[in-house]
Amino acid sequence: MKKKKNIAIVAHDNRKKDIIEWASYNWKELIQHDLICTGTTGKLVKETLAEKCSENDAVPPTVTRLKSGPLGGDQQLGAMIVEGEVDILIFFWDPMQPQPHDVDVKALLRITVLYNIPTASNRATADFLVSSSLFHKDYEPALKDYSGYIKRDVDMS
Repeated sequence: MKKKKNIAIVAHDNRKKDIIEWASYNWKELIQHDLICTGTTGKLVKETLAEKCSENDAVPPTVTRLKSGPLGGDQQLGAMIVEGEVDILIFFWDPMQPQPHDVDVKALLRITVLYNIPTASNRATADFLVSSSLFHKDYEPALKDYSGYIKRDVDMS
């Protein structure tokens, strides 16, 4: 990970207010990095940070918007993680509401563990991440070798 991170930000509908409050509170930290967001979350984060930057004569960050989660945004994000294009995931998911794309959410969270991506699913953890001394530094995460889990000699007879 380079000093300037690619930070993915995702929030389920019932958590959008929470993610906007969090982004507004942490705007000074976030504008130093590039952001990747799914659907409506991206629109809201971009607007919030643009407003904060305008009020404080600062330059807003680059915000890349993907599709909405249920329309494939979670899968797009997972692919970006696999390709090494995401350094951190802030994902405020709704623990009280079943999602029509729960399998995609689970797959995304699995990929973050597989590729050792720092992941926050609530405000406290997200606050700890952005306040870490590692947040604005180069960092090389250790990756586990999972190749032993793959059966190479499968008998097809």
